[in-house]
Amino acid sequence: MKVFKFGGASIKDAASIQNVVQIIQQYQKDNPVVIISASGKMTNALEEVLEAYIAQNGEATKYLDIVRAHHQQLMDELFEDPNASIYAEINDLFVEIEWILEEEPQEHYDYIYDQLVSFGELFSTKIVAAYLQKQGLPATWLDVRDCIATDNTYRDAQVEWELTEQNIQKVVPALREKGLVVTQGFIGCTSENFTTTLGREGSDYTAAIFAYSLSAACMVIWKDVPGILTGDPRIFDKVEKLERISYQEAIEMTYYGAQVIHPKTLKPLQNRQIPLYVKSFIDPTGKGTIIDSAQIESYPPVLVVKKNQALLRIVAKDFHFVDEARFASLFQKFSAYRVKVNMTQNTALAFSVCVNNDLEKIEHFIQAIEEDYTIEKIDGLKLFTIRYGTQEMIDHYVKTSDFLLGERIWNNTQLVVDQNLKL
Repeated sequence: MKVFKFGGASIKDAASIQNVVQIIQQYQKDNPVVIISASGKMTNALEEVLEAYIAQNGEATKYLDIVRAHHQQLMDELFEDPNASIYAEINDLFVEIEWILEEEPQEHYDYIYDQLVSFGELFSTKIVAAYLQKQGLPATWLDVRDCIATDNTYRDAQVEWELTEQNIQKVVPALREKGLVVTQGFIGCTSENFTTTLGREGSDYTAAIFAYSLSAACMVIWKDVPGILTGDPRIFDKVEKLERISYQEAIEMTYYGAQVIHPKTLKPLQNRQIPLYVKSFIDPTGKGTIIDSAQIESYPPVLVVKKNQALLRIVAKDFHFVDEARFASLFQKFSAYRVKVNMTQNTALAFSVCVNNDLEKIEHFIQAIEEDYTIEKIDGLKLFTIRYGTQEMIDHYVKTSDFLLGERIWNNTQLVVDQNLKL
């Protein structure tokens, strides 16, 4: 049994959906479980609906019409019959959104985010499942909220693993007897039946949850690249495809910011020794990259850029040393306000930390510590990581990057640099 995950780029328009269906047809005998993200840039579009709704500026309906038009075009190009049931199903989902928009915001931002933005995956999976059926493939649409149980940490929900595994093992095998299963990435559900999300780009993680729970033979992520590359080809010249890497190396790469795989994806697969393939939906016959338990003796230099970073310089107002007790207190605050720490460095009186530049979370963090600390914030940065770099390569980037913060530990060199710096 295989688990497939298709991201938004793979279903951005009708032609892309037709291509995805052709790929699935080749594996029809396996009855794969297919995890699908929101189409194209629809998560971003729904975030614009959300922002307008929160601001109560009268623009939410306008932005929602953009989302509606995109999905209307998908259906018009995929289904010849305007009376096909899929039109009514998608319309019903839009009615649910309109009900939300009719009321003034009452709940906190993260909760509203999950209830609204999660519709992107519901739209896309309904349409893809209907088109698979139209093409004669026995596809069953599954509401993932019936399977993935989470806590109430909205926008970054933590999976209740035991209950989730029980749900998946109860629901999915029976559906697979009828054919392939199509469900949503990114989404979960609380015990009170409120929708949650697993973090931005969390559909990879969803696929890993299903693969783990079903002890799948393998998981395949279909991307617009031939596999895992040694660098982003839009940034670096002469990148190469990695034919095979270990779970450990893949976890390291995603931790430092490699965008090919969601950071939480690898551990469930490693726990059950399920190989992960990263393949191209543009060239589905290509071998891609395999991630498994193989022990690889050496890797070529790998260059990773994590964008949208901020640098915080934290100094105690009483000029007390930044010691272990203060570290413990600060990291408790980082955890409480869910500020993602990517790199740290300290002197006797100052603690500098590179974090994801989530403005709301950082603002709350600063408010929580500003009574005792002076905080200087620099944004507009990116974190550049060199793994397995040659000394010549490292020296080149150190000399030319004008970095604000840097460190070298074992085979990693990291530099915090201006986001506009050309690497």
